[in-house]
Amino acid sequence: MKNSLYVLFAMSIFFACKPKAESQSSNNEPVITLDEGTLKKIDVHAHFKHAREYLPAFFEKWNMQAVLVDVYREDEVGIIRSWDNYLTHVQTYPEMFSLCSAIIGVGIDEPDYAQKTIEQLSKEIDSGARMVKVWKNFGMVTKDASGKYIQIDDPRLQPIWDFLKSKRIPVMAHIGEPEQAWRELDPQNPHYGYYKEHPEYHAYNFPEIPSYETIIAARDNWIEKNPDINILCAHLGSMSHNVDMVAERLDKFPNMYVEPAARFGDLAGQDSDKVKAFFTKYQDRVFFGSDYGNSTPQDSLSTTQLKEEQQSLDANYWLLWNYLSGTDSLEIRGQKTRGLGLPIDILKKVYYQNTVNFLKLK
Repeated sequence: MKNSLYVLFAMSIFFACKPKAESQSSNNEPVITLDEGTLKKIDVHAHFKHAREYLPAFFEKWNMQAVLVDVYREDEVGIIRSWDNYLTHVQTYPEMFSLCSAIIGVGIDEPDYAQKTIEQLSKEIDSGARMVKVWKNFGMVTKDASGKYIQIDDPRLQPIWDFLKSKRIPVMAHIGEPEQAWRELDPQNPHYGYYKEHPEYHAYNFPEIPSYETIIAARDNWIEKNPDINILCAHLGSMSHNVDMVAERLDKFPNMYVEPAARFGDLAGQDSDKVKAFFTKYQDRVFFGSDYGNSTPQDSLSTTQLKEEQQSLDANYWLLWNYLSGTDSLEIRGQKTRGLGLPIDILKKVYYQNTVNFLKLK
């Protein structure tokens, strides 16, 4: 997850400008570009950990809701989660936010690990969790007592999947990282900045971390073994550099869905016509997600900083909206591209209806 917003604020004035009401696509068909409040939207992958006074009006302007996805990780201090913050947000703004719980593999060797995890999930589902997230801890970070990295298809996790199946709770899976994580840093790659800032996830520097192919294979095996659980693969299943790889899995696994949070730069680096064809073919299985959020308490920021944060957030949502709905030239994470110009019926599905159906929202 990347809590910081990935488009520089210096660009916000340009991207915050509203597009024209109508433009021409590459084949001269008119493309209607609507304002931010016209269509209902759900950001299925958000991390607004701390409250902001501006958020209710902001989400109302965008006609948007968000799923708050728990961050559950272990560091030198211990286990860190966002769950309590998110639960408070949902209780305060039930019409604006929904909840996604999470699990971690720490303690998997303990005989009661699965039961304790199920008890945690049962409580959090009762509190409103609509989905459960598994993170790249599986495969890349957390090890068992033997020193082996715990893969997502580990049989010791199966009782948890069986429980979620019985509750008809879907799973959001952020398994693996972009392929760039296993390569030398490339300034031309859209993930260059992230791995410069987060070297702990630059697998190239840690040869003991399993290969990209190993982690993706384990993820595929897990999906295949659990056909009765709907699985939303975050970040386009860590295959965002190649929509053909994503399409191959969607064709193979009918219980798999995807969202492109923090991977729009990868899409922008591919041919726009090809990416549009991907969205068109899988229009019922692609959701809108951003990975946007915050990690700093409001009282730690000045009035000016909060205003800049809001403007930057607005600019970033506009950038993604322009990419999906418009046909103008733009740039995402250093990748120059052209907007997809998706028709309104597909935009309605991607931005809203697919998530409603998946999470059984009202």
